Amino acid sequence: MKHVLALLLLASPAFADVPAVEDATATRSGDTWQISVTLSHPDTGWDHYADGWEVLTPDGERLGFRELLHPHVDEQPFTRSLSVVSIPEGIDSILIRPHCSQDGWADETFVLKLTR
Repeated sequence: MKHVLALLLLASPAFADVPAVEDATATRSGDTWQISVTLSHPDTGWDHYADGWEVLTPDGERLGFRELLHPHVDEQPFTRSLSVVSIPEGIDSILIRPHCSQDGWADETFVLKLTR
């Protein structure tokens, strides 16, 4: 019985520490947008940190990517922006999906409604 329990525990998915989008804003400037995203993540240092986020259309087309170049161990949550994002007319919301250096892409996306 102990062996069966051990096998079940090994087969269970690990709970990843992917970043979470706490908030996001979009500001239009002419034909482009600035997207600001607030992330939280239990960064531990260079081996495990939130290392970026992407902006997607509702259909999953990538409109932009913001690389995060260092851990934010002592700055949680934190906000970073991506400028000059072109969002096609007719799109009334975008998706934000964060990425972790160790655990990859978050399964959940943050939906941000646009005000045109």
